[in-house]
Order: sequence, then structure tokens, then C-alpha cells
Amino acid sequence: MPDIKRLQTGARMSQAVIHGDTVYLAGQVALNAQGASMTEQTQDVLKSIDKLLAEAGSDKSRMLSATIWITDMARFAEMNAVWDAWVSAGNTPCRACVEAKLAAPQFCVEIAVVAAR
Repeated sequence: MPDIKRLQTGARMSQAVIHGDTVYLAGQVALNAQGASMTEQTQDVLKSIDKLLAEAGSDKSRMLSATIWITDMARFAEMNAVWDAWVSAGNTPCRACVEAKLAAPQFCVEIAVVAAR
């Protein structure tokens, strides 16, 4: 049975969990761009995802799936413009995007991914 490794573990959650050759990331929000535009928040979230995947021994070209929550579907195109410029061409994951109220009003986007190692 494969070991389970947790990264950046806190009392409530881990930012990443590795099980076998699969990496699960917690939903990432724009901690360094709170209250900023959808573009800036999405860029900050994707930067966090890049860092966590690297720490777990993976990268965005190995993503299997992504779940994206945004607070307003009217801003979907703005988020997608950043995503499209970032995602690894030819290696796009399965993806879902839904409108949702996030945990704090200063956040407008949250993204969780699953990737292979």
C-alpha cells in the first residue's frame, strides 16, 4: 500500500497530499492578491499551484483535473484568459468551473487540482 505524504500541513488541512503517484492540492486562493482583480487573483493562484506542484515533484503539464470556483460568471472570460496563457498546451486537464460564494469576500477565484507525479 503506498504511503501518504502531506505538505504544508496545518490543524485544519494540508495544502497538498501525495498518495502513490497522484498529487491532490487543496483549493488555492489569492493570498498575495486579496481584493485584487480577477486577473491578478488568478495569476496569484496559479503561481501557488506551480509552487505546490513543484514541491510535490510534479508540474502543470502533469495535471489530471482542475476544479475552479469563481464568484461571478460574468468574469469567466477574465479568469480564462489567465488560465489559457498558463496551462500547458497539449496537456490540458479535465476541468469544471462553477459560480460559488467563497470562504471570504476578498477572494473571487479558488482553484484545486489533481496531478500525476
